[in-house]
Amino acid sequence: MSNKAVTTHTGRIIEDPPFARFLFNDTRIAWVWVIIRVLLGLSWINSASGKIQNPGWMETGEALKGFWTNAVAIPEQGRPPITYDWYRSFLQGLLDSGSYVWFAKLIAIGELAVGIALIIGAFVGIAAFFGAFMNWNFIMAGSASTNGFLGLAAILLVLAWKVAGYYGADYFLLPWLGTPWRNKEAAPGNVWTS
Repeated sequence: MSNKAVTTHTGRIIEDPPFARFLFNDTRIAWVWVIIRVLLGLSWINSASGKIQNPGWMETGEALKGFWTNAVAIPEQGRPPITYDWYRSFLQGLLDSGSYVWFAKLIAIGELAVGIALIIGAFVGIAAFFGAFMNWNFIMAGSASTNGFLGLAAILLVLAWKVAGYYGADYFLLPWLGTPWRNKEAAPGNVWTS
């Protein structure tokens, strides 16, 4: 695996540290990312399965409406679940417009799609990004739970996108798109296919 380097405007080449190259660019560590991505994918599927079968998520959106209503509430004493007023206003706007009806479906199907993509190893970096984005939004709405830990795992998968799906569908998909693996001895641009 070649060294990842960035050329600056001054012509200097800045290389990744060896540990980062090993962790995020070396296929020898890909099996670790399989474990992380499958566990994270199972977590998303588990979360989605309760929503997909619930009419409060898939028909009326009442489950999400209840979550958002509790999140935007400002108690007389203590701290509100949402720290940032701009995010509270954003959720209040979604509540006022009735967006919870379609947004609940989007969340449930999105969780399922992220889970499936992570488990089969298809476009792992993109799936992990959307998973981390959902975790961030859940945290912003005041639901810490496991979202911080799952978000961290997703961010690590985003960083390891080149090797996280190596044992999965990305092994076929990414070279087909023209990225990212080459033999050490291959000339730059040659895709590694074996």
